[in-house]
Formats: sequence, structure tokens, C-alpha cells
Amino acid sequence: MNKPAAKSATTEFEPEFIEGLKNIFEEKILFNRVLGLKITSLKPAGVAGRIDMKRELIGHFAYSRLHGGVISAGLDAMAGLAVMAAIGARHMDETPEQRLHRFVKLGTIDLRVDYLRPAIGEHFELSAQVMRLGSRVASTRMEFRNAAGELLSTGAAAYIVS
Repeated sequence: MNKPAAKSATTEFEPEFIEGLKNIFEEKILFNRVLGLKITSLKPAGVAGRIDMKRELIGHFAYSRLHGGVISAGLDAMAGLAVMAAIGARHMDETPEQRLHRFVKLGTIDLRVDYLRPAIGEHFELSAQVMRLGSRVASTRMEFRNAAGELLSTGAAAYIVS
């Protein structure tokens, strides 16, 4: 029963798959471009990204605090990416191109974000991992941290995968 998880933990993605997924995530999903969301790590066991603070993302003008919607959208996007990576790892017998076409039906069905501290800083680090990848639904956990690594927000989400 643990063999699929152990296999995916040691799986390495091909450069073509990584570049294809980065292109989808950072370029083709236009809202991620608005957020400035960039992938910093893409592994079957989890993903990480970064958002640089910019004026357009301020939610509280007096404190230059990041808008809560940016945090929520960033965590949702990273969790979706983690699901994409998990699906990609599950189907390593297919070509990278075939795996990149598996994400057309992926969608958020539930999202919860806990805001723990104000998000103030130059940039922010986001991470996500899949807790369970079923045949229809995937469950994820996410974290949102400042540049010093302090936990600012956490999240949990479910995604339809079929």
C-alpha cells in the first residue's frame, strides 16, 4: 500500500516535464503572472514558489501589508501545482507531453486559509504538498512564509482531478 508514495518520493521529473509545467503555471495561467508567482521547487513530494512584494498587491495601505486575497490565491495555485506534480509522478510511464495534458479537468472544490500573522516583507515563500491523491479528489496542505521563514498563513484544499 505504501509503494506508490515511496516510488513518487524518489521519482525525478524530466527537464521537458518541468519546463512544460513551469510554462503552464507561470505563463499560461495569466492570474499567476499578475501575482508574480514563480516556481522555486518542483518535486513529486511537494512544490515551492515565491511571490515578490509589489505595490499592486498591497491590501492595507498604511502598513504595506499583502492583501489576504493574494495569500489565498497563491496558496490555491501552489496546491493545484502540487496536485499536478503528484499526477505527473503517478503516470511516469507516459511521455512528459502526455502527462502535461492530464490537468485540463483539475479544479478547486474546497479551500481553507488560516491567516496567522500580517504578511509584510520584500518577498514570500509558498509551499504545498498532496496529502492524498485519489482517483477523483486530491487533498493538499499549504504554507505561506515570509523571507525569514516565519509562518504567516496555512491552508488546506481539495481538488477535483477527474
